[in-house]
Amino acid sequence: MYISFRTVSSPAKVYFFSIHWFFQGSLKLMRLIFRSFFSLLVFIASVSTSYGQASKCNGALGDPVINVDFGAGTNPGPPLSGITNMQYVTNNCPNDGQYAISNSLAGSGNCHSATWYDVPYDHTGNPNGYMMIINASYAPSVFFYQQATGLCPNTTYEFSAWIINLCIPESLTATYTQPNIIFAIQTSAGKILATDTTGTIQPTPINQELQKPNWIKYSVYFTTPANVSDVSVIMTNNAPGGNGNDFIMDDVTFRACGPIIEEGFSSIGGPKNQSLCQGASATYTLKAEVISDGTPVLQWQASTSTSPWKDIPGATTDALVVPFTNAAPNVYQYRLGVSNGSAITDAACRVYSPPLSVYVNPTPVVPPFADQKVCEGEQLVLTASGGATYTWTGPGMAPTSQNPLVINNVSPVNSGTYTVVAVSDSGCTAAPVQANVAVVPKLVPGISGNATICAGESTQLSATGGLYYRWTPATGLDNDTLANPTATPLQTTTYTAHISNGGCVDSSKSVTVTVNQNPVANAGNGIFLYEGQSAKLNGSIKGDNITNYYWTPATFLDDPNSVTPTTTPTDNITYTLTVVSQTCGTSTSSVYVRLYKKVTIPNAFSPNGDGINDYWDIKELNTYPESITQVFDRYGRQVFQSAGYARPWDGTKNGQALPTGTYYYIIDLKDRQPKLSGWVLIVK
Repeated sequence: MYISFRTVSSPAKVYFFSIHWFFQGSLKLMRLIFRSFFSLLVFIASVSTSYGQASKCNGALGDPVINVDFGAGTNPGPPLSGITNMQYVTNNCPNDGQYAISNSLAGSGNCHSATWYDVPYDHTGNPNGYMMIINASYAPSVFFYQQATGLCPNTTYEFSAWIINLCIPESLTATYTQPNIIFAIQTSAGKILATDTTGTIQPTPINQELQKPNWIKYSVYFTTPANVSDVSVIMTNNAPGGNGNDFIMDDVTFRACGPIIEEGFSSIGGPKNQSLCQGASATYTLKAEVISDGTPVLQWQASTSTSPWKDIPGATTDALVVPFTNAAPNVYQYRLGVSNGSAITDAACRVYSPPLSVYVNPTPVVPPFADQKVCEGEQLVLTASGGATYTWTGPGMAPTSQNPLVINNVSPVNSGTYTVVAVSDSGCTAAPVQANVAVVPKLVPGISGNATICAGESTQLSATGGLYYRWTPATGLDNDTLANPTATPLQTTTYTAHISNGGCVDSSKSVTVTVNQNPVANAGNGIFLYEGQSAKLNGSIKGDNITNYYWTPATFLDDPNSVTPTTTPTDNITYTLTVVSQTCGTSTSSVYVRLYKKVTIPNAFSPNGDGINDYWDIKELNTYPESITQVFDRYGRQVFQSAGYARPWDGTKNGQALPTGTYYYIIDLKDRQPKLSGWVLIVK
C-alpha cells in the first residue's frame, strides 16, 4: 500500500490524498497498514480548514452511475461486498469500527438508545428499506469506496449520500466527537480529481411533525477531464471514534450534474402533475427551460409505471405535446434530458428535469346486480361497491348518496330499474350500473284502451296489476314481456296481455290497435312525346280514408281531378299527383313529360357576311341540349361539331372560312330515335 497527498488553496487549504492498496499477506496486516495511515490522516485533518457541509449540485441530475441503497428486507440485512473495509455485525449494536445493515434503529433494537436517535425507516421512508449503521473507527478510516466506469469527458458529476448524525444532543458531553466525512474522487491511476469535506456534522435536527431526525444530503461535484472515463469514489471518516462519531448512511449515488431545468405543464413553473380519468382524451403541452450559458442539446423521455425511461423519437426541443385518446390507466411520466458536456445519445452524459406526471386514474368497477324480486311490504336493500361515493336513482325516489340503498315497506311503485353511479376517490365516474327490481303486488289486472294509428306509427300498450307479462301475438311489439310495450303493427291487430305476479292467479286482457293505411300517390313512369301528340298520365292511388286527389299544375290537362288525365303539352312539364287522407296525411308523386319538338334542317346557307342567311340555323335543335351535331367534307374529314347546338355553325373550321361546296351532316338528337343525316350546301 502507498499513500500520496498534496494541497491546493481554493479558497482555503484542503489536503488531497490518494490511496492505493493491494492485498498482500494477511488481512491482519492490511488492517494494520490502514490504521497507521489514518493516524496520519488525523493529523492532516487537524490542520486543515473545515468547509462545512460538502458542496452539492444545484442543477439537474442524471440517472445514477452508482446507486447504493443497501436493498430492503427483514433484519438483519446482508453484509456489503466490495464497498467497505469495516467489520460487519448482525445486530443493531455496532461498536467502534463496525457497521450493521438494518431497516430500522428503534426501541429494543437500539442498544445505544441512551445516546442514539431512534430511526424507524430509511431515507425514502420505506419501512423495509435497509440503511448502513456506522460506529466509526478510533482512527480516521475509509468506510465506503466504489468505482464508476464509462463516464463522459468534460462532464460534471455529483457524488452524494444521505446521512443522519445518530448522537442525541442532550446526551453529548465535552468528549463527544461529531462525524466529519471527506468525499473524494480519484482516477484509476490515483490522481485526485476532487475532494471536499462535510466539516463537523452537527447533531441532526428533528422533524417536528414526525418527531424523528431528518436525513440530510451531503455531496461533492467535479468535472471529468477529457481523457478520464473511470474514477473511484471514496468516503472517509475524518474524526476519531471511541466516543461519538456515529451515523447512519443511505442512498449513495454518483451521477451527472448539469444546469438548472425548470418545467411545467403549459408554461414554465406550471403544474407538475395532471389527472385524467380512464377513457378520457386530452392534449397537454409540456414546457421546459434550461438555464445554461451554452447551447444545450435536448431529448425528452417518457416512462410509465410498467416501462422504463425511453427517448421519444424527434422530441428534441424545449416543448413536448402529449396527446391522450381513450386514455388507459397508468402513471405517465415525462422528463427532459440535457447533454452535460458530451453527446446526448450517451445516457451517462445526461441530466434530467424532475418528471412531469399524468395520472390516468381507473374508473371504478361496480359489480353487476342480479335481478331482484321483493314482495309488497318487505324491505329492499341494494348495495354497490367499487367506488368511494355513490349516487342512486330509481322509480319514485330523489337521487341519494345512501349506500346501501334501503327502502322499507316497498309497494308496486318501487318496481323498476335502479341506477347507481360510482365515483372513485380520484374523481373518476364509472359507467352507470342498473339493478332491476320487481315488487310482487296483489294481482289487479288492467289494460289500456283500444288505439288507432296510421301505418308506420307506434302506440304504447299498457297492462297493469302483475309482475310478469306476456303479450300475444308478439308481431309488431318491441318487447312482448314488458307491461307497456310499444306496438307498431302493419295491420289491425288485437293484442292479449297475459298478466301474472309470479304466484297469484293469472289473468288476460285484450286491446285492439286499428291500423289505417297511409295514402300512397303514384304518378307513373315518365312520358316522351313529340310536338302535337297527347298522352294519358298513368297515375294510381291507395290508402284509407282518402278525401281528395289532384294533379298540379293543371296546364294542358283535360281533368286535373282524374287519376289518369290526358295531357297535350307544348313544352316539357312535370306533373305532381297529390293524395289526401282524412286520418294519415298526404302523399305526393311526380312524373316528367318530355316534349320533343320538330327539327327543321336547312340544306344551304351563305356565310358571306351580308347579314342574310349567314348561319346554318337549325330550328328547335337547341331544345335538344344533349344532341351531337357533326359536319364532314366530301373527304370524310370533320369540319364542325357541336353539343346542344347553342350557337349555329358559321361555315368555318378553326376560324377559317370553308370553300363553297357540299358538306355532309350527322345529327344525334339523343331522343331514342335514329340519327338524322343529309347534306348542306355552302354558297358564297
